[in-house]
Amino acid sequence: MEYENERLNEFEQYIKSKKVAIIGLGTSNIPLIDYFYEKKAEVTVFDEREIGEIAKNIIDKVTDYGMKMSFGKTYLKKLHGFDLILRSPSCLPTIPELEEEEERGAIVTTEIELLIKMCPCQVIGITGSDGKTTTTTLISEILKNGGYNVYTGGNIGTPLFTKLNEIMPEDKVVLELSSFQLMGMDVSPDIAVITNVTPNHLNVHKDYEEYIDSKKNIFKYQSKDGILILNYDNEITRNCAKEAKGKVIFFSSKEKLDDGYIVDVDVIKRCDDKLRKHILNTKDLIIKGMHNFENVATALAATSTLVDEINAVETIKSFKGVEHRIEFVREINGTKWYNDSASSTPSRTISGLNSFDEEIVLIAGGADKNLDYTPVAKPIVDKVKTLILMGQTAEKIYDKVKEEQERQNKQINIYMANSLSQAVILAKRYSVPKQIVLFSPASTSFDMFKNMYDRGRQFKEIVNKL
Repeated sequence: MEYENERLNEFEQYIKSKKVAIIGLGTSNIPLIDYFYEKKAEVTVFDEREIGEIAKNIIDKVTDYGMKMSFGKTYLKKLHGFDLILRSPSCLPTIPELEEEEERGAIVTTEIELLIKMCPCQVIGITGSDGKTTTTTLISEILKNGGYNVYTGGNIGTPLFTKLNEIMPEDKVVLELSSFQLMGMDVSPDIAVITNVTPNHLNVHKDYEEYIDSKKNIFKYQSKDGILILNYDNEITRNCAKEAKGKVIFFSSKEKLDDGYIVDVDVIKRCDDKLRKHILNTKDLIIKGMHNFENVATALAATSTLVDEINAVETIKSFKGVEHRIEFVREINGTKWYNDSASSTPSRTISGLNSFDEEIVLIAGGADKNLDYTPVAKPIVDKVKTLILMGQTAEKIYDKVKEEQERQNKQINIYMANSLSQAVILAKRYSVPKQIVLFSPASTSFDMFKNMYDRGRQFKEIVNKL
């Protein structure tokens, strides 16, 4: 008998002729425009950009569908009287207009929340301040090689809500989830992962507590059958175990756990009732760095009930990593260049610096998220020979590094660049053979680039033209 998703069928019956608001015309919401048009909903689209800033093909589509539009700084003034409101991740549920509509009776949700609620198969969700994309990709690869049909979405891949009619009960859905996507959700994945929690996105969230609370939604609504994977070394994630309803599996690179996964310098081990088994040697991995070894342990824990461990290890050994995450670009005159554009926080850049034993020429700086750059100053002074700074955070990073230099009575070469091109030229000028040139911004990308992927691609293009 052919499977039918009854929850999806009920939803599609419900939305016929209903008033639906789609907030944000970004990548994740474009397929929703087609979907709700086909289901005969009465759709209005909202975006804080002016109409001239939005791609013409998108505007043409909305116009052809006969949908109403509201754009610009006052775009939410017309948000009244809707049955269903789908917000983009960047449009937080605490915005007054959304709160007012929800109090009036509107359903305020996201593509991700609808997906999890209606998904017929097991969902694995991954969040954290660092390591989400690598861990998500690795889990997906392990499951695929384990024989499952896998759908990967959230922050990476394609929006999956419009593929719900294809997803079968025996499949697996793997989602990378940001704090913005998790905020306001009242449903959790079956298997939840929190890689770590450090200050991030404080230019958007009200405070650090709001950011932490949004992360907790990934497990808050699990049943007793849920599984939660946590970083034992991070105090915030370790304490999440006290709130878990289901099974908790820890991983650690600092503690000798009695149960869970341990990352030693050279070996990853699984521990059951104080019995420790060597699973793999980190020297056999293509990806490098302690943070990546932690990602491997996380992926092993998340797939431990689903895939034979031997098969999982074979997938891990062949895994080459993810673009923009300590990605080797080329070697120039004995100097190796790496693109780590995805490192948009100080903690990520620290992980990048710790991945190398060689002297480093570091290119850093970007848009400001109101983060504290004190933690990255010591690793920079300890490991970096030449520091090249750019963007809004250049002065903030410079000030912290200068303070650390005074503490250590040590000097490193520091240069300021007006652009990424100039930064690359300076890095080539001051690098020497056997050094590493690492582009690891410790900052977000929106001062000069569309996103971190655009930033990384531009870096690679410039380096490959040298």
